Amino acid sequence: MSLKQRILILFDVDGTLTESRKTASIEMKSFLKDLKTKVTVATVGGSDFIKQQEQLGTDLFEFVDFAFSENGLVAYQNGTLFHQQSLKDFLGEEKIKRLINFLLHYLADLDIPIKRGTFIEFRSGMLNVSPIGRNCSQQERIDFEKYDNQHQIRAKMIEHLKQNFEDYNLHYSIGGQISIDIFPKGWDKTYCLKHVENFNFEQIHFFGDKTQPGGNDYEIFISPKVIGHTVSNPQDTINQLTQLLSTL
Repeated sequence: MSLKQRILILFDVDGTLTESRKTASIEMKSFLKDLKTKVTVATVGGSDFIKQQEQLGTDLFEFVDFAFSENGLVAYQNGTLFHQQSLKDFLGEEKIKRLINFLLHYLADLDIPIKRGTFIEFRSGMLNVSPIGRNCSQQERIDFEKYDNQHQIRAKMIEHLKQNFEDYNLHYSIGGQISIDIFPKGWDKTYCLKHVENFNFEQIHFFGDKTQPGGNDYEIFISPKVIGHTVSNPQDTINQLTQLLSTL
């Protein structure tokens, strides 16, 4: 059995393959293209597939075999969509309406230095909620992350959601620099692993930057089905993976 059949390398996107919400470097794309000739390569991110394409390029299947967007709730293999899960079908319109109404009131009352636009993004399998708004600039994004680290804006929001929607069986995770993801329990990044079960990989290595408790890489990082690696930026990903490949 070849190395490609035995080993799956699974990457988070934001902060792991790219700087947050920026595009992949030429060096990273070249590295992944070479990696794909040796092992099976996959990405898993919380963003929708269009945003993954914006960051990795419309040619991403030249250097990945699988692309799992929205934690794998939307799944592609070699450019072909083969799985899609729906939050709307899972919760129903009444519960979604109550949740969104609560969020709109909470965000309206939230006092932070600046607010922009697009505070709630309804995706196929999750809600993405940003206190500052996804329309903020790159510098505003960086400034908000620093402010949030100090004042725990997103962590406090999650606690309020847990208290008010205990019966919804939802999971909340801090994703990227400016937002939280809301989705049913079990729909975290471990969800994508079911798509590769039949391939019987001997090893699945996951690389991510938000691997701490509460981060959106945490559940898959600690899963017994994978070998987890914490990275600090895209260059660190290349460095750690280069070292790993020398041992395989």
